[in-house]
Amino acid sequence: MIENRLIVCLANSWDYDPTSKHHVMRILSRRNKVLWVNYHGTRRPGLSGPDVRAACAALARWARGPQDAAPSIVQTTPLVLPGATRPLLRWLHERMVRTQIRGAVRALDPRGRLPIQVWSFAPDVPFLCGGLNEECFVYYCVDEYREFSDMNAAGIAAAEDELLTRADLVVTTSQALNQTKQRYRPDAVLIPHGVDYDHFARAWRRPPPRPEDLAEIPRPIFGFFGLIRHWIDVQLIAEVASLRPHYSFVLIGECHSDVTALRKLYNVELLGRRPYETLPAYCAAFDAALLPFVRNSMTRNINPIKMYEYLAAGLPVVSTSLPEARPFEGPIVFADTAEDFARACDRVLETHHAETRPSVSAVVENETWASRVADLSAIVTRCAERKALRGAPVKARVGSVPVSPALCASGDVLTAKTCRLPAATAAITMPPRCC
Repeated sequence: MIENRLIVCLANSWDYDPTSKHHVMRILSRRNKVLWVNYHGTRRPGLSGPDVRAACAALARWARGPQDAAPSIVQTTPLVLPGATRPLLRWLHERMVRTQIRGAVRALDPRGRLPIQVWSFAPDVPFLCGGLNEECFVYYCVDEYREFSDMNAAGIAAAEDELLTRADLVVTTSQALNQTKQRYRPDAVLIPHGVDYDHFARAWRRPPPRPEDLAEIPRPIFGFFGLIRHWIDVQLIAEVASLRPHYSFVLIGECHSDVTALRKLYNVELLGRRPYETLPAYCAAFDAALLPFVRNSMTRNINPIKMYEYLAAGLPVVSTSLPEARPFEGPIVFADTAEDFARACDRVLETHHAETRPSVSAVVENETWASRVADLSAIVTRCAERKALRGAPVKARVGSVPVSPALCASGDVLTAKTCRLPAATAAITMPPRCC
């Protein structure tokens, strides 16, 4: 396992519902210090309610400065120029981000004792490669970002192509993503998503009390949790609910799509966001789960974390045709039209019940985040060793006397108090290419 490092993680907000990056960094933070960078520079926010609220929240986090997020994890939010495309604005954005991250790194490790690794879940930060004198720069690709409808596809493609070239290691999470990225990086590795198995297995091992907001909802209940955005087929759900008026459909999560068609149906409940800690209780109350993704080039590349979570909870799943779900066919039943989807709902109710939950759960028992991080650690360590053998300069931190990457951590406990950005930061030059 990786240890005694300062890991800089570029991702979206720490305060969002747990995703792959949250699970991976929590495990790595047990033996390392983690600087979580709330990076909001990938897309320009619009004037929609969710975008305005997200932008205001990001500004508030920036104003608060570094904050303790979890043991040995500090989150910081750099000021950015999101979606900047004009050369001058882009240069200014890159300079601002580099300067602020370097300042946070210096504040976290004033003596420069910790070798640095950068793990980027953002596709548009090639300008950071080599900028922290890191021993390894990992691009952790979890989506085909250039297919997102709310992003500048051309700008994202150009930035990601450069990042694919410059990163020391490229990690992908689905077969389709891996095949695509191997066109640029033949050495890209595939590490599928994992699951917080014990957390979700509580749904059948020790079923929690039924949530109060489900008390009056008649069974059977088909459940879903996650963001409801353009990749969720709202129309399909509405048609299936109309075909099966005696079934209940419960959707948990923020709505970023037009769900008017669902609100008109008496057997569809939109509960909004619920805390991650409560999801096993909802799973225990569900009879089956849904993966109603639209079918397009974006979803062809996804590997839904919720799929593993549903299965760990012992729930049979009705899904549209997702390539990454095919290995779990059996507990997962596939259908793409409303009529077929409704019949699939009938079928899972006939073949699955409380007694079958342990056997469903067993199919992902070994797909834990701990096992994924162990695999990642071995790969990243080998990558850093190969880079060092090639003679690439590896330093512990920016702005200090270089120290050996083998030097152990000081053992200091990481808190926000040790991460105060300086009042002013020195001018910096463009970093050299790292590979």
